[in-house]
Amino acid sequence: MNPLSKLLALATLISASALAQMPQPMVTENTTQISDHVWAIMGFPNIAIVVGSRATLVVDTGMGPKNGATAARVAAKLAPNNHKLFLTTTHFHPEHAAGEPGFPSSTILIRNKLQQQEMEKHGQEMIDMFSKNSAQNKELLAGVVLRSPDVLFENETSIDLGGVTARLIWDGEAHTKGDELTFVEPDRTLISGDVVQNKTIPMIFGDGGTPSSWLAVLDKVAGLGALHVLPDHSAPGDGSLVEAERKLISEIRTQALALKRQGKSADDAGKEVSTSLKTQHPDWPNTNAAAFVKSVYADPQ
Repeated sequence: MNPLSKLLALATLISASALAQMPQPMVTENTTQISDHVWAIMGFPNIAIVVGSRATLVVDTGMGPKNGATAARVAAKLAPNNHKLFLTTTHFHPEHAAGEPGFPSSTILIRNKLQQQEMEKHGQEMIDMFSKNSAQNKELLAGVVLRSPDVLFENETSIDLGGVTARLIWDGEAHTKGDELTFVEPDRTLISGDVVQNKTIPMIFGDGGTPSSWLAVLDKVAGLGALHVLPDHSAPGDGSLVEAERKLISEIRTQALALKRQGKSADDAGKEVSTSLKTQHPDWPNTNAAAFVKSVYADPQ
């Protein structure tokens, strides 16, 4: 299978899995308060809104301009006196980034450089793929043109929102190469994208990170000492989600490597690991770890 075919096959799997977990692509104006300065629109994906006394930051956009406009409208309602609006994205997939055209033209778009490179390389491919999932997706993503960020950063930058600092962090490759984290101070709230999820099997997209690099990222994230965590496709929780994610990936990796040493194929190992996870976590919506086990088998470590 050539690299593009592999990419599209993985995109189909990822988008289908995500849609199965969150089948409604339209975001609403309902918000949930995560911490003192952070609210979330819970949906596909969870969109974070960080409010300071002078400016507001939105993290992720929803799928397409219509959803982006909803997120921007909610941000304005939460802080009507804030006239400066920042936007950043956790990674380059359409439900996270393709709603940008729905934001006001004055919005300051910030993104890490590696994520932007992925956007330029694969962004349109992903929009095309998601558009084929349903007539609604096709309508939401019709004519989307992705603009370049106003600000690009390497590893970290900070935004002073007025009494609130949002640290935008790239700590390494995980779900994608350019996964971006947002850490909000003084709340100690982590907006974690796909890097830390809640009762969700990890998945590495295309030519993204490796299980080893993902674990290295989590070691760095643990040092932040988060009290609150808002993932993008699962329920919010406390700081223990970081260690739970590290433990989950480590255990899948250890079990898969043991099966690899026994000479079992990646497909057979994926079935065995998935069965084990189903036994351990019967309440989880999905315990199919086949794709992640294949990533373990392919990891040069």
